[in-house]
Amino acid sequence: MRSVYAKVLLWCFGTLVFSLVAFAVISAAAQVRAFGHGGPFERVSTWQMQEAREAYESGGVPKLKAYIERIDRHFQIEFHLTDTAGRDLATGEDRSAWLTQRKSHPLPWPFGMFSSLGHRGEQYVMVAATSRDTPYRWIVVAQPTNDPWGFLPYYLLVFVAIALLCWLLAVSLASPLRALARTVDRFGRGDLSARVRSRRRDEIGNLARAFDEMAERIETLLTAERRLLQDISHELRTPLARLSFAAELSRTAEDRSAATARLKKEIGRLTDLVGALLHVTRAEGDPSSRNLTDLPLDSFLREVVDDCAVEAEARGCRVQLEAPESLHFHGDRELLRRAMENIVRNAIRYAPEGTPVEVKLASDHDDAEISVRDYGPGVPENELPKIFKPFFRVDESRDSSTGGVGLGLAIAHRAVTVHHGTMTAKNAEPGLLVSIELPLHSE
Repeated sequence: MRSVYAKVLLWCFGTLVFSLVAFAVISAAAQVRAFGHGGPFERVSTWQMQEAREAYESGGVPKLKAYIERIDRHFQIEFHLTDTAGRDLATGEDRSAWLTQRKSHPLPWPFGMFSSLGHRGEQYVMVAATSRDTPYRWIVVAQPTNDPWGFLPYYLLVFVAIALLCWLLAVSLASPLRALARTVDRFGRGDLSARVRSRRRDEIGNLARAFDEMAERIETLLTAERRLLQDISHELRTPLARLSFAAELSRTAEDRSAATARLKKEIGRLTDLVGALLHVTRAEGDPSSRNLTDLPLDSFLREVVDDCAVEAEARGCRVQLEAPESLHFHGDRELLRRAMENIVRNAIRYAPEGTPVEVKLASDHDDAEISVRDYGPGVPENELPKIFKPFFRVDESRDSSTGGVGLGLAIAHRAVTVHHGTMTAKNAEPGLLVSIELPLHSE
């Protein structure tokens, strides 16, 4: 059986039937205990016979009749005290026929455990008690009130109610699983936006939320991969065309050394592009693969500034670091180093000659604040939200002299994001100010 719905219903109905059978068996056992030999019914009948015998022996027929009439009113059952020959001691009627027809008519359970003497219409006649030391018989004529079929409507009502509850249970379990299966099928067919969005707080809800988180991550990764492939196909056209031209030029040009230098330059640009693509892909990869260590931010920024000093001197500017306090951050050193180098080198690229690039470290409550500012032309306000997108470059920087491919800030932004930080940019007039906030107590 492959359906959870059918399995739940089958188990519930099986449990229901078992419960009804167990209830019937336990009830039967209880009644057997009550009506069996030595049980309450036998003891009461023995006591009644002794009372009737004492009434007859002490007061004769009138006192016996009064006693029998009294218990008839209380129990609404017909009682008779007879001798061993079957003569009714109260009325003188002959009851011997009931004694001679012993067990000729089996009684329904539980009265079948008593000696059946016969029946009168729908009434059953039983010898409820006997006495071995005196010649008496105590006969009970009763209308059985425990007809097992009399409770059938109530059993059916209980059965229907429990069956309805079982059906509701099966629906509550099977419906969310079916919805999850449909969502998984949609997601598998390419609908990356398919989500379960369950509000349940049980294990099924946890499963649905786990799927939604997995789907969100897969959608992010696949979307980034598709965007990366589109950007690669677009960005590689120009360097490949230049590389092809340089290769042809090196074959036909008279100045082979200049052509070779041009070819090496184009190869270097293509290598830088591929390296940048690898960096941004790694930044958008699995955060769990990061190598987390304790990172003193002041010494870390000093290393970054020192590494970029040569490039700054070549462009006629300088990098200044202001880190008045020591802050420690738990993160991936290599990933953050590449991010900070990209930001600082991007600032150096647009810093006018003789101006500084300012790098500052400060703290605000539980966050570390890092800012990098240059005094260059800045970025048009309408293009500020786009500068962290891969391959985006402002119009003034699209010439090959800048050497950028529009991935530096994108790599930095992704590196800060996977460390649960934020990265913003704004025009400082003059120049561009890039601000980073990193949580000092992130898990």
